Amino acid sequence: MSGKIRKILVANRGVPAVRIMQTCRDLKIPTVAVYSTPDRLSLHVFMADEAVHIGEGPPLKSYLNMDRIIEAALQTGADAIHPGWGFLAENAEFAQRVIDAGLTWIGPSPRIISLMGDKKAAKELAKRANLPTIPGIEDPQSPEAVLEWMERERVEFPIMLKAALGGGGKGMVKVESAEELPQKFSHAQSEAYKAFGDSSLIAEKYIQRGRHVEVQVVADRHGHVVHLFERECTIQRRNQKIIEETPAPSLDDDLRQEICFTAVRLMREIGYDSAGTVEFLLDSETRKFYFLEVNTRLQVEHGVTELATGLDIVDLMIQIAEGKPLPFHQRDIQSNRWAIECRLTAEDPRTFTPSFGTITRLQIPDGPNIRISTGVYEGAEIPPYYDSMFMLIMSAGADRDQAIRVMDRALSRGLRVEGVKTIAPLLISIIRHPKFRAGEFSTRFIEEHLEELVSAFKEFDPDEEVLKIARYVAEISALGPQSWM
Repeated sequence: MSGKIRKILVANRGVPAVRIMQTCRDLKIPTVAVYSTPDRLSLHVFMADEAVHIGEGPPLKSYLNMDRIIEAALQTGADAIHPGWGFLAENAEFAQRVIDAGLTWIGPSPRIISLMGDKKAAKELAKRANLPTIPGIEDPQSPEAVLEWMERERVEFPIMLKAALGGGGKGMVKVESAEELPQKFSHAQSEAYKAFGDSSLIAEKYIQRGRHVEVQVVADRHGHVVHLFERECTIQRRNQKIIEETPAPSLDDDLRQEICFTAVRLMREIGYDSAGTVEFLLDSETRKFYFLEVNTRLQVEHGVTELATGLDIVDLMIQIAEGKPLPFHQRDIQSNRWAIECRLTAEDPRTFTPSFGTITRLQIPDGPNIRISTGVYEGAEIPPYYDSMFMLIMSAGADRDQAIRVMDRALSRGLRVEGVKTIAPLLISIIRHPKFRAGEFSTRFIEEHLEELVSAFKEFDPDEEVLKIARYVAEISALGPQSWM
């Protein structure tokens, strides 16, 4: 079902929910928020035109409760649902149930979500479309089967074990030697089962100096598929992205063109519609790239593409869901700025343990070439049930140096968060690191430089600030009124 969308329920919370509501405001489309008990005073609840309580804190009782979400849409007269990212965004069953309830699903069809959600099937499809894939073995039943494959294909350690139904960096284990294979194999199986309810694995050759490059694609329901260029998401911790940028510093123009058109070819082959991302791993030594997966949703890092191209991807998703053709051709899309995004999470920057509580003070960066996507306000709570990311900080510039300079200003001068710990000190250390500035890094950058990055943290002491103010007040009192007062 498609046609003019009149009211959108956003099946999410925090940053993604607020981001979608901002575009809906531009388009004058009313929005419905859903919220759990701990989120009753959340920013997304205040931003929406209506809000419906859907359950308690744990996601299974609220943001993963399909019945309650669809019920909330029907009860408020919403005629479409946008899932954002995370939670039910890549759940084919949910997408189908939204459609069966007579609502418009803002995203790719359930068939494609289910096809791409199965990593094995996706890899097979990619091979059929002649995309290079990392040498690997699917569903090995035992460590011995992995060793046999390695001997047969002449693959050497290290290798990577992944959950076959995985995603988001969960259930991935690196194996360095034959001795540790049995223990790591059973660990990967149990992680896969815990995260996805299925213990089947994929074993793959581990690319030593890998760089993570992804291509943003949008496709309508009339057969038009275009790319909005690539993003580099190489700076990661435990397979979770922390910093993303566009253009990718690791590509030259020829490789950029090749990787972008390869992504379009795959999406055309599978009959994709809506916004989606094709992820690749680039081996920086051989300059070869390999297909990793397709993300059938809006990505966290879509904002850097919007900054570089001037397009609104959420708006495009809504237009596509309404059945409209894309309003442009490939040749019309230009990427004419450098953009960088840092993900701000409420975690201890040394140990990465989550930090929950109330944000007692919040100063949000502003000024030229800065874009902020936030899910909080001063006084808001960061509850323990959900992802700890509460703000995306983006900067843009005419070139990479300028974008880094603007990001430095945003993080070091523009941002102040009190009440919870954040990874801001780590982000500042990374963007100031000479290797990052030179564009020389791999997905192991943080592991390899962690001690050095941590040693560069500048300690902020609120007591020192108080002393400064006290000294200032004392001086004024002692000297009496000054000429400038």
